[in-house]
Amino acid sequence: MRHRPNILHFFVDQQRFDTIGALGNPIIKTPNLDRLCETGVAFTNAFSPSPVCVAARCSMIYGQYPMNTSCYSNAPEQESNKETFMAALTDVGYRTHGIGKCHFTPDPYALRGFQSREVQEEMGARSLENEPYLKELHDRGYKHILEPFGMRGEMYYIPQPSQLPADVHPSQWVGDRSIAFIKEQGNSDDPWYLFSSFIHPHPPFTPPSPWYKLYRAPQMPLPNVPADFESLQTYVNRCQNRYKYRDQGIDQNLIRCMKAFYYACISFVDYQIGRVLDALRSTGQLDNTLIVFTSDHGELLGDYNCFGKRSMHDGSVRIPMILSMPGRFEGGEVVDTPVSLIDLAPTFLNIAGTSISTHKLDGVDLADVMSEASKREMVFAQHSYSEANVLNGVVPIRAEYWENPDLWRAAMSQYMAVTRDWKYFYSAPDNKEFLFDKITDPNETRNKAGNPFYADILASARKSLIAHLKSGGEVAGIDGDTWRRFDPPEFPDNPDAGLLVQDVHTPWAGTVPGY
Repeated sequence: MRHRPNILHFFVDQQRFDTIGALGNPIIKTPNLDRLCETGVAFTNAFSPSPVCVAARCSMIYGQYPMNTSCYSNAPEQESNKETFMAALTDVGYRTHGIGKCHFTPDPYALRGFQSREVQEEMGARSLENEPYLKELHDRGYKHILEPFGMRGEMYYIPQPSQLPADVHPSQWVGDRSIAFIKEQGNSDDPWYLFSSFIHPHPPFTPPSPWYKLYRAPQMPLPNVPADFESLQTYVNRCQNRYKYRDQGIDQNLIRCMKAFYYACISFVDYQIGRVLDALRSTGQLDNTLIVFTSDHGELLGDYNCFGKRSMHDGSVRIPMILSMPGRFEGGEVVDTPVSLIDLAPTFLNIAGTSISTHKLDGVDLADVMSEASKREMVFAQHSYSEANVLNGVVPIRAEYWENPDLWRAAMSQYMAVTRDWKYFYSAPDNKEFLFDKITDPNETRNKAGNPFYADILASARKSLIAHLKSGGEVAGIDGDTWRRFDPPEFPDNPDAGLLVQDVHTPWAGTVPGY
């Protein structure tokens, strides 16, 4: 009989914090996530350490903030000799396996401590080698599908039914392979860690038939667009609206259709989670398994008339996080103490009875948060748009930044500090502070920075965030006890400058003959 618990880690891409039925969404259907909320613990103030895919995942696997991983964006990660929590688990006898999207860069097939992986990445491939999902599509006769994850580029934010049937949809494949792994491990005495990682609900929003009919556009609520929404936008919001083809006017019916298809993607993933949990139960492993569900970041989905991620607004940076495990995370509790993806590494390592030797973790065990043994009150985030910015090839970068990459990173950074009561963030490209009262203004409709009645709270939040950054040597954006001011970056007037061109190529992709 196993003594060390298994770890089943469900991970999704770009799912907002407010998309679980049991946690207050009256429209979305998530019966399996609802059951996890009923049996486990929901951390309702969970945040991404960097609201973008690569940087968030990097922080998660190393248990550190971006200032300590040196990964701030979707740019390729730097070489690192640091140990991931997967490697630490492998070293103490865990069978570690990853299924689906890892978004490792620059090598998408890297193991990073996993013993094995079954890769599914939405950016395509030039060969079938190491691409089991694409190989299955090829072998089953789906060579006519050039973009199996949906059309990006011009259609990135256009809801589109999947060209694939449900039984070969990317989310179904992750569910199928996760079930196969769990059944295989049912015959082993070794503990295991499974990373079951879904691309959805990351755009394009492409649920299969009949799931795309589960929600209808006229039933969807409109997004959160306060009266002074333009004052709440930042440079990165405007960049994303441009390159995702969403800056030429607002179509509310289209936005409601986006939300309907986005919800359908989430419900289809929820269905896969239910199938995997059934396999866990039927193989007798449920009572000895820590189950985790969370996301790398959220999706603005029209809030403030903005779309995408990379923002410190709640729709982008705040994430769902549910843990369930008999005797440790149970009872249907709801915890509103701020937590972060960096807290997963110490949580996993502590239940496995091991640690990471190469570096100090920035996170804390979520069991200590729940029991209030941890006295931490604030978590942080940082994202820099200095790399992987589609405008970098459109707007010239000043010479001083080429000579000082740290300064360029700081000039394009957003920094956040958040407690149970307040959120503070600073956007360096805008030279602008934001302060939101999470208790009286949970939808973040009014910026309290600059309001004289909140001057003391603003100063305290600024001080805490700057002290945090200084502790990690992240000082290029700091001038003494305040923020360094930068010249605002240019934004091109040409409405076609900086649009997304991100075609996905399958190994069998070709051209239209004669054209």
